[in-house]
Formats: sequence, structure tokens, C-alpha cells
Amino acid sequence: MAICPIPRPEHPNPQWQRKHWKNLNGTWEFEIDHSCSGEERGLPEEKHLCGTITVPFCPESKLSGVEHKDFMNCVWYKKEILLTEADLQGSRILFHIGACDYETKVWINGHSTGFSHKGGYTPIDLDITPWVQPGSNQITVAAYDDIRSFKQPGGKQSARYDSYRAYYTRTTGIWQTVWYEIVPESYIRYARLTPDLENGTLSIDAELAGTGDFTAEAYYEGRLVGSATKKQKSVTAQLELPLSEIHPWELGKGRLYDLVLKFAQDEVKSYFGLRSIRLEGGKFYLNGKSVFQRLILDQGYYPEGIITAPTEEDLIRDIQCGMAAGFNGARMHQKVFEPRYLYHADRLGYMVWGEYGSWSMDITTLDAVAIFLPQWLESVRRDYSHPALITWCPFNETWDTCHHFPESQSVEQNNDVVRLIYEQTKLLDPTRPCVDTSGNYHVKTDIYDVHDYEQDPAIFKANYDKLVTEATLWDRHHLRWRYNGRTEGTRQTWQGEPVHVSEYGGIGIQVETDAQRKKSWSYGNAARSFEEFYARYKGLTDALLDNPKIFGFCYTQLTDVEQEKNGLFTYEGRVPKFDLAILSAINRRKAACEE
Repeated sequence: MAICPIPRPEHPNPQWQRKHWKNLNGTWEFEIDHSCSGEERGLPEEKHLCGTITVPFCPESKLSGVEHKDFMNCVWYKKEILLTEADLQGSRILFHIGACDYETKVWINGHSTGFSHKGGYTPIDLDITPWVQPGSNQITVAAYDDIRSFKQPGGKQSARYDSYRAYYTRTTGIWQTVWYEIVPESYIRYARLTPDLENGTLSIDAELAGTGDFTAEAYYEGRLVGSATKKQKSVTAQLELPLSEIHPWELGKGRLYDLVLKFAQDEVKSYFGLRSIRLEGGKFYLNGKSVFQRLILDQGYYPEGIITAPTEEDLIRDIQCGMAAGFNGARMHQKVFEPRYLYHADRLGYMVWGEYGSWSMDITTLDAVAIFLPQWLESVRRDYSHPALITWCPFNETWDTCHHFPESQSVEQNNDVVRLIYEQTKLLDPTRPCVDTSGNYHVKTDIYDVHDYEQDPAIFKANYDKLVTEATLWDRHHLRWRYNGRTEGTRQTWQGEPVHVSEYGGIGIQVETDAQRKKSWSYGNAARSFEEFYARYKGLTDALLDNPKIFGFCYTQLTDVEQEKNGLFTYEGRVPKFDLAILSAINRRKAACEE
């Protein structure tokens, strides 16, 4: 695949752009440190590493130029940057990595910054001003990674040497854009944007460094539609921005406002969408209208980039594929997607659930809170202001530890871990619903969602019809699973929460050769023909659309991923495997809960 000299050259976060920034993607020096002895061996001070890599692609990927598939306990990166006297005069240099898996340390010119960041999905932001100088500066980054420790969230990364079932190629080290910004001494650290459609305003909560006037200006299609200013000498600022024109964010119509934030000499370009969401009476309301969530499970994997999209166009294409098949949103599954994806979801009017790569982590003790909570809240903080994001979902299928790792101890999840993460999420963002754990086992949740890969439409329908006929929710996991058998559990049963079937389908189709089938995997028995596939797909989907007590579904899944062959599109090239007109007609028809 041909890519430009600087891969992923676009600004990594359209919701937080400054004029003075530099993309550091491209060729970096690189070295694998299997024994994690690099610090002892003086790698931060050494002039060069032994190899090279193309950033932002992980070393497991083809696009990185390394393509090392085995476990890597530690990897090292080096890059020279040039700064002028003017760059440093009355300015600060902010260094950013979009995401680096898993524990990251940074040195500047051989000097430790004392910085350490844990979390493979959340951003790294570091003021490196004290260590840089005019002229050449060397940045050194080390990333430590141990997916088999059970003490770090790893999402769909395989803890075995090979990929298998629903586990895929691992990701180590940097996998999102690296860049730096030059900012004045007084600058805006962060801003949280909360829309109020009913009152036609935008609330802005900003964190500041320094003193000065804080100003916000909103524009729609180039027209100034709102402005406000406050003199500020504190580390925070709050503004209520009245809007003279109301243009709601809707499905298929992003209608984004441009936003300019100014503080002293600093200026940040951003945007927002004006919309309201709420759950009421078992329904989901967008801008006061009952809307059925027709979601597609999106893993965000790419053949040559693993979890990094090769180009921005690949991100756009994934959203367009979902929309072409009749879906109005996606469940961003087991990874924190990059801000550029969320920007296009915002722009195109495409709803998303925000999730974390929670799998591979042991949550059987309260120790998990100290590991998981800071990382999860970083992702909530990063993505709070995106209008497309309509639900938080920190965990996915919190099986007992042994479900994913048979060699580990057979013990149950700690319900307090799940409850605490839910409660902290709601404290940070009370504006959105939160699913404590998608599928099982619920403890405290705004939405009671279930995962059900039953392949017989008649059985599937009969089970969920009980919501209407018996006022009971059929849940495949009504008893807690354990690897060594079933046992009564302590989990919450359905208590009347709004119901969402957030994983279903996963239908394979037997069009491969015998050799290909042996290497592929899907849920249940694969359809033996396209006719059988369409009939099964329609039967399962109709059962959910026709049920007035269900407000949404999420079909598994958008694309094949490596050996998992149940996508609606191919893994390579995102080619439709089925007639999109047929799928779209099935998905788009009016649901029973819609007005």
C-alpha cells in the first residue's frame, strides 16, 4: 500500500487544534528490548538505537516496517526535533502521543522527565519545556508491555502466540499520532463542552494555566452566532454561551458549530454539536424524539495497520460502510478509537458507544480499580465533548477471569469493581447513560443490555417476546458462569431498565473452501447459502425491531477480523460480502418503539 512520506499527516484531534504544531510521524529509531534492561544499559543516553520504525504503526504491523509478531516486553523509540530560539521565547513545548501500549516513559536529551503513563488507549501529554534547548533535541520513548500479566487492559489482543477465535494480533508501543505544540505561557489546558439544545446554549468548563481574558466564539457556516468573555485569574473558567441560531445535531446531519477559544495569547479551534439525549420509559430519545439505535459492532482493526487506520480515509470508509448497510451508529468495541474517527462520526451524524479495551484484565479484586479507573476516566475526559458519543461502556462481558485464561484461578468478578467504575463515570459525566458492563454481569447500570448469539430466529423471538407477554427479560446468563461449571451468582437481575441487545447475529456463511473454514471462526452454525443468511438475518433483526420493549441492537459485526469471519464486509478492502440494499431495507424499517 502506498502511503505519503509522513503517514497520517492530518491533525490528530480536530476538536483541539492550535496553529503552531508539528506532526512527528514517520521514521523513528527503534529497538526491541526483550529483557527490559534498556534503562540499565543506558539506552536513554545512547545516541542511536539499532533499527527503525514507521510511527504511528505498532511494530507488529506491516506498515511499521518491523512486523515482529512475537511478544515484546519493551520497545524503544528515538527522534530528533529542531527548535529555534523563537520557538522557546516566552513559549512552552507540549509533547503528545495519541496512544502508546502500555506503560510509557519519556526522556529528553538523555534526561529523565520523571514521567510515566499507564494505559494503552489514552493520550500522553507532557510539558517538555524544562528539558529542551534551541537546536537539536532528542526524544526517547520506552513502552513496557505484558499482556499476559492479567494486570493491564488489553482489549482483543491475543495472550497466546497466535490469534484465535475473537482474539487478534497484539499491539505494542506507539499506535497513534505523535506531535508537539508550541503554546504561550498562559494557555488553555482543557475544555469540556456541554450542549443545551432546549435553551440554545453551550456550557464551557475550561482548565487554564496563567491569567488573562477567556473568550469563546461560536460560528455556524462562517456566521458568528454567539460570543462570551470572562476575566480569569483562576485555574478554571466557566462560560455560558448563548446561540442566536439553533441547528440540531441529528442522525445523518452533523450540523457542527465551529468554536474558537481564546485565553491571553492562546487560541484553540474546536467544534461542537447541539443535541439532547435521555432515557425514559424504556426508550432512547434524541432531541426529544424516540430513536431506535441500529448499531454495528466495529472492532477498528486493519490488515496492515492492526488497530491503526492506514489513512484518514479508512476511518471515514468504516463509518460510510455502516451507514450504507442501514445502521445509524456503531459500538466502538474493545478499544478507545482515535479522536479523528469521532470527528467524522460527529460530522456525519453517526451515534457511537464509547468503550474501553477491558478484556485480559483480572477484575476479581479491588486492586483492579487502581489500575482501570484512571485509564477509563482519561478516556471519558478526552471524549466528553463529542456529540456522536451517546453511551459510556467501560467493560465488556466481565466473565470470571478463567473464561479468557483457563490456566488462571477460577474466581468470580468483584462486583464492587464494576459498581465503582459505573459510579465514577456518572460523577464525571452525568449527561450520558452508562452501561456498567456490556452483556454480563450487570451490577449497577442505566441500560440492561444482553448479548445473544442464538441463531434460530423463532427461538430468539420467543425469548424476547417475554418482555411483552410476561414482563420478564430472558437472559442467557441468568446464572453466573464459571469455567468449572455453573453456580448461583450475586449479580443483579433485570429491574425494569431500558433494554438493548448489544450483540447478536455474528452469522458466518459457508462460501470458503474446506481449508479456509478450518482457519475461520464465527458464532453458531454458518449459513449454507446467501438465501439462508438473509432469512436468518431478517428473522433475528425483525424480532428486535418489532419488540416495543427494546430500544436498540448492535449486530456483530462490521468487518471480518483476521480469523473471525462474521463481518458484513471483508477485512481486506472493506468489500461488501452481501447485498447492501437488502441489509439496509431490513435494518432501516420503522421500529415498534419509534414515533
